[in-house]
Amino acid sequence: MDLTLTPDQEAFRAAAREFCDREVVPHRTAWDHAESVDLAIVPKLGEQGFFGVKIPEEYGGLGLDLLTYCLAMEELGRADSAIRGIVSVSAGLFAGPILAHGTDAQKQRWLPGIVAGELLGCFGLTEPGHGSDAANLRTKAVRDGEDWVIDGEKIFITNGTWADACLVFARTGGPGPKGVSAFIVPTDTPGFERREVTGKLGLRGQATAALSFSGVRVPADALLGEEGQGFRIAMSTLDTGRVGIAASCTGIIAGCLAATVEYTTQRDQFGKPIAAHQLVQDLIADMSVDADAARLLVWRAADLAMRGEPFSLAASKAKLFASEAAVRAANNAVQAFGGYGYVDDYPVAKYLRDARVMTLYEGTSQIQKLLIGRAETGVSAFV
Repeated sequence: MDLTLTPDQEAFRAAAREFCDREVVPHRTAWDHAESVDLAIVPKLGEQGFFGVKIPEEYGGLGLDLLTYCLAMEELGRADSAIRGIVSVSAGLFAGPILAHGTDAQKQRWLPGIVAGELLGCFGLTEPGHGSDAANLRTKAVRDGEDWVIDGEKIFITNGTWADACLVFARTGGPGPKGVSAFIVPTDTPGFERREVTGKLGLRGQATAALSFSGVRVPADALLGEEGQGFRIAMSTLDTGRVGIAASCTGIIAGCLAATVEYTTQRDQFGKPIAAHQLVQDLIADMSVDADAARLLVWRAADLAMRGEPFSLAASKAKLFASEAAVRAANNAVQAFGGYGYVDDYPVAKYLRDARVMTLYEGTSQIQKLLIGRAETGVSAFV
C-alpha cells in the first residue's frame, strides 16, 4: 500500500479542514451548551461535498473512494464529533445501504436529497433491550395486503429527531438474523413517533432519539433488498461505519495533540514552558504515536475495502484501537491542561466527553474484541 495521498485527496483534506475551521470550530462550544447544532450547517455540509463523498455523480455526489471519506471523517472528528455524526449517519449508515442494495427508484428518491443536505437519514437498529444483540431485535413488520405494518421501539438513534427518513430493521420472519428485514420509512408516516434523548455526557449538539412505531404502514416498495436480508445489510453497513468511526476517533486524537502542544508550549511553570517537562512530553508522545497508529489502521481497512478484499476484521481492529486511543488522548490532554482542561475555555474537556461514546456505539469495544478473538481462534464466543 502506497501511503502517499493523491493530489486530489490532499486537496480534499485541505478544503475539508478549512471549512471545519471556518464553519464548525468557532461554534462547537455554543452548540454543545445549547445541546443542539444550528441546522443551517447541514446544507453547507452538503455544498462542501461531505454527504456525497462516496455517492456516484449521477446522484449528485463526488464519487470518491473510502479513503477520501475517512479523511473527511477525521477532519470532522477533529472539529466536532456532533457534526461528524450527522454526516456519517446520514451519508454512511442511511445512504450507504440504499446505494448498495436499493432499487433505482429508491436511489433516485433519497440519494440526491441526502447528498445536497436537503434531507437527513437515520439508522434504526438499536432497541431498548437489544443493542449488541441486534440479531434478536423485537420490532416487527407484518405483511398486510400490499403493505407492511411496523410496530416496535428503537433507542439512541443519531439524527432521529431531525431525519426525514429512517432505515428501520424489523423482524418479518422467525427468530435470529434470518428473520430480519430492512425498510425505508419516512418519518412523517402516521404512527411514527420520536422523542429526543437529552442529558448526554457527550455529543450534546447531536440529535439522539428514542423512536416508536405504532401501526406504521409502509408500501411494499419500502423494503430495502430482499425479505430476510436486513441483518446482513446492517452488519455490512456497520463494517464500513466502523472504519469511519475509527477515522473520526483519529481526528479526536489529532485535535487533542494539537491543542496540547499549543497550550503547553505557551504556558510556563517553574520557569520554563510546560512542554519542557519530561512527564508532559510523555503525555504528548503517547498522543502522537496513537494518532499515527490509529490512522494507519484506518487506512489499511479502507485500502482492503477499496480493493474488494475482506475488511471486517481490519475494521474491528481500527475501531477498537482508535476509540480506546481517543479516550486515552483526551484524558491525557485534560491532564496536561491541568485545571483549565476541566472547563470549556479549551476544547479538551469536550473531546473527552465526546470520545467516551466512541467505545460504545457501532459495536462496543467488547464486541470488537469478541469479533477479533473469533477471527484469530476460529471459536465463537457468541451463543
